[in-house]
Amino acid sequence: MSAPAMSNAAQTFEGASAHAVLRDSDSHVHAQDAAPARPWRATVRGLVREPLLHFLVLGSCIFAADAIMHPPAKEEKVITVTKALRQSFIDTFDEDKQRTPSEAELQKMVEAWVASEILYREGKALGVDRGDEMIRERVAFKLQYLIFDQVRVAQPSEEQLRAWFAENHARFDEPERVSFFMTPPVDEATARRQLDEIRDQRESEELSEQTRAILDRPVPSLSPGFGDGFADGLLKSPLNQWTVLQSKDGWHVVRLDARKPGAPAKFEDVRDDAAKMWHTEETRKQAWEAVSRLKTNYTIRYEP
Repeated sequence: MSAPAMSNAAQTFEGASAHAVLRDSDSHVHAQDAAPARPWRATVRGLVREPLLHFLVLGSCIFAADAIMHPPAKEEKVITVTKALRQSFIDTFDEDKQRTPSEAELQKMVEAWVASEILYREGKALGVDRGDEMIRERVAFKLQYLIFDQVRVAQPSEEQLRAWFAENHARFDEPERVSFFMTPPVDEATARRQLDEIRDQRESEELSEQTRAILDRPVPSLSPGFGDGFADGLLKSPLNQWTVLQSKDGWHVVRLDARKPGAPAKFEDVRDDAAKMWHTEETRKQAWEAVSRLKTNYTIRYEP
């Protein structure tokens, strides 16, 4: 079908060209020497009947309609979920849940972030970000991700990693742990009365139910959680004896039940974890250096 159509089209355009030449020429030619000219209406009718022309016009209409209905995406309408962003979701989830997320859970986090990004961009286009501290922090946080994504950290040598581990071994050592019972916080007089009742086995059922067991609590976490005085008093208490101690929340009746000694970590046992932590710290260090370089472009003024 296509080959004859092309031939007819060529003949039509040639005929139209010959007709124009004959019409515009000032010289007289004999009828027997010149080909008969086709009227212009006949030429137009010939073009209208050409299948190739129909195809070209129809194709142009289709492309024009598609361009109107599906315009090319502008750069500001493109949202890219980077590997670094996905990894940040995994790291945050792991810190909270002590496990990596499933694909479905990760996808939900990504979709939530994409929705938030869309709302942010649309809101920014409307100017709702002006004077909003939360949006300011959001923009800074996004740039932070961008900087982290650009950082490339080389693998440390064995000597570098061992030296880093020696400086940070306390982060890998198994700490001493304690297990104890404690009653809810009250004033000192009430706590001492409860102590007498517990020693005489006269404590109320309510107090027994409210007394909680703290199992395998790392000793370094006692002071931040309960206060220095409570931590010191607990560690000085004899095993299996009730006593009264003051925490940051109030006074408690406490019984130390067990102490488990700590153990220093061996480099060979924690090498992989040490390498991950070193990589994270080195990435943060280089990212902060990048921010510091940006800072040199600004003048910082402090109002008195």
